[in-house]
Amino acid sequence: MPSKEFTLDEVAQHNKEGDLWVVIDSKVFNLSRFADLHPGGASVLYADGVAGKDATNVFFGLHRLEILQRPQYARLQVGTIRGETETIKPLAPGELSLVPYAEPTWLTPGYFSPYYSDNHRQFHKATRAFFMEFVYPEAIRCEENGKRISQEVVDKLSEINFLAMRLGPGKHLKGLTLMGGIVKPEEFDYFHEFILNTELARFGTRGFVDGLLSGGVIGLPPILNFGTPEQQAKFVPDILAGKKFISLAITEAFAGSDVGGVQTVAVRDGDEWVVSGTKKWITNGHFSDYFVTLCKMDAGFVVLLIERSDAVSTKAVKTSYSSTAGTAFVTFDKARVPLANTLGQPGKGLPVILSNFNHERWMVTGTSLGAQRVVVEECLKWTNQRIAFGKPLHAQAVIRSKLAAMISRVEACQTWAENITHQMNNMSYDEQSDKLAGPIALLKQFVSKAGRETAEDATQMFGGRGITATGMGKIIENYHRTSPFDAILAGAEDVLGDLGVRQAIRKMPKNARL
Repeated sequence: MPSKEFTLDEVAQHNKEGDLWVVIDSKVFNLSRFADLHPGGASVLYADGVAGKDATNVFFGLHRLEILQRPQYARLQVGTIRGETETIKPLAPGELSLVPYAEPTWLTPGYFSPYYSDNHRQFHKATRAFFMEFVYPEAIRCEENGKRISQEVVDKLSEINFLAMRLGPGKHLKGLTLMGGIVKPEEFDYFHEFILNTELARFGTRGFVDGLLSGGVIGLPPILNFGTPEQQAKFVPDILAGKKFISLAITEAFAGSDVGGVQTVAVRDGDEWVVSGTKKWITNGHFSDYFVTLCKMDAGFVVLLIERSDAVSTKAVKTSYSSTAGTAFVTFDKARVPLANTLGQPGKGLPVILSNFNHERWMVTGTSLGAQRVVVEECLKWTNQRIAFGKPLHAQAVIRSKLAAMISRVEACQTWAENITHQMNNMSYDEQSDKLAGPIALLKQFVSKAGRETAEDATQMFGGRGITATGMGKIIENYHRTSPFDAILAGAEDVLGDLGVRQAIRKMPKNARL
C-alpha cells in the first residue's frame, strides 16, 4: 500500500485531462492513464465533485466496494490523505455485519435467543469464515461461467464433512470430524444444519446454491434410510468424500408435484431391472454418477439406485438460473440395473421418496431465508448511500414503507423457521413425519412468497440497477430472477399450502364447534 500522504489542496491541483487524481475514503488514486479506459467514459471523471476532489459519495453512488479491492484498480492508489483513515472496509472472514437486520437476532449484539448455544455461535463464525475464504470466490466464478463446482473446492468441503452435515443429525456422522472439530457428531443438531443452509445462500448466487452438492442432500437420504448395509458401504463413503456425485431423479415432464404420475418404467428381467424413461429438471444431474430414481412397475413403484452408463444420458436444461446447478434432462434407454440396487421394497417406492420431503422443504426455507436477509441488507445500504432529489433514498416515505415490509417479512420467516427447527430437535423421525409435514409445507409456502415480494420491492428500490446482472444491483437482479426456484423446488406453493391445510383438517377434534 502506498505510504505517501497528501493534503486535499495538493490533490485538488490534479484536476485536468492527463493529470487526474481523486480521493475515495481517504485513499488517493491517480486516474490519469485510466480515464480513457473507464467503462463509463472519461467525462464522468472530469465532472465537478470528482476531478481533484473527495469523490467518496459519488463513487459509492455508482460502484460497489469490491471494485476498489480488485488488483487492477487497487494499484492506481498513490497515497492517502494526511490525518484521515479508511472507514469503509469489507467484513473480515467470519465477521458480523452491523447493518440493522442484516443478521438474525441471535447474532445481533445485545439480543438473546433460547435456541442457540455458544457452540452454535462458534460453529457459525467458523462456517462464515470458511465460506468466505474458500467458497465465495468459487460461487462468483461458477455463477458467471456456468461450470460445475471445481473438484478442488469439493475436496475442501469434504475436509469439513460439509455434505454429511447437510444431511442433518444422525448415525452417518459417527466418527467424522465436523468443521474442524468445533462440534462433536453426537452434539450436532438441526440448528447447526440451519446455520449451514442460511450461510451458503449469502453470496447472491442462487444457481450455485443448488450446484453446491444439493443433489447429495436430497439423493443420499433414501440410501441412508432404506439402503442395505451393503448398499451404504458401497455408495455412501465416496459420495460424502466428494469423489462421486448423486442426484434424486423423480420429476418428469409428465409428473411434477403429482409424484404418482411418473412414467419411467422398471421391468424385472432375471436378477436385473430394465429401466426406460426420462426425468427432467434434475439438480446436479448433468454431472452425477448415480441417480436415485422413482420408477413405475407392474404393481406400484420402485426406487432404484442407477449408475451412469452408456444407457444413461444427460443433457443440460437451460433455466433462469446458472447452469452451475447442473440441471439436467436424464434419459434411461433400457438401462440395466442390478436387483441389489433396489432401495426399499418393490411396489412400495413412494414412501421411500416421500420420507425426505420434510427435510428437503425445511432446507429450502433456510437457503431462501439466508438470501432474503442479504437482500434486506443490500437495500438498507443502497437507500442510505443513494442520493435522489438531494436526499438519501430512504428520505422518501414510500421507500421506508417498502423497507418496513421487507424487514417484517424476513423476521417473521426467521421466527417461524427457528420454531420448526426447535421442534425437529425435540421430535423423533416418526413424530416429525406425523406432526410437522403440514407446518413445514406452510412454512415453505410462506417463506417463498415472502421472498418474491421482497425481490419485487428490492428491484423497485434499485431501479435499472436491479435488473442489471453486474454492478450495484447484481445481487438484487440475481435474487429477483431466481427467487421463483424456492417457490417451485421441493413442492410448488399452492400444492404445499393445500397440504398444510389438509393436514390441519385431519387433526381437527371431532367435537370442535363454535
